[in-house]
Amino acid sequence: MNQINRKDEADLMRKLIGICLIAISVVLLGSLMSLHAQEEKPASEDNNAKAEPRADSGQQSAPPAEKPMHPYRADFVISELEDGKRINARHYSMLLNVGGWNQIKIGTRVPVSTGQNMFPYMDIGTGIKCRLIESGSDLAIDVQTDFSSLSAPEEQHSPQPVTRQVSINGNTLVTSGKPVVIGIVDESTSKRQFQLEATVTKLK
Repeated sequence: MNQINRKDEADLMRKLIGICLIAISVVLLGSLMSLHAQEEKPASEDNNAKAEPRADSGQQSAPPAEKPMHPYRADFVISELEDGKRINARHYSMLLNVGGWNQIKIGTRVPVSTGQNMFPYMDIGTGIKCRLIESGSDLAIDVQTDFSSLSAPEEQHSPQPVTRQVSINGNTLVTSGKPVVIGIVDESTSKRQFQLEATVTKLK
């Protein structure tokens, strides 16, 4: 009888040990699965974070939308002043867009004797070169001008023609339809002044 009880007790102990081992295995397996899931989550988040900048970089590489072009008219007035009064004015106009250079050139080629029957020519007239520069809502004009003329007969003291040459260059902000003075210069041999005025108008 005692032997039977001892056998039953041994079987019971083996069953309890087996149950404990199974329970421990289940707990360990659950812990391992939880750790594995936590490791995969940051990795997936990192991959998403890496993927997002690539998407952003793709957006940044897309070319910006081009602004529509608008036509403008530039009007120039070259005035000759004496004692503060305008004695002469010449008007020039051109159509242009923002960006490239535009040019007006008009004049006369005057022969100049240099001896030995040689007559090279000298250009007398006006040259205007300008461009429009746009930055945000601001508009600027960049102007380069050269104009020359023959002196009056009473101002010439030699058989060779005497010329007056003036150059005015400037870069300034402009408002559509409003004139702006680019520059004023004094003639060194008289009381005369030369003034360059520009008006830029945006066309519809």
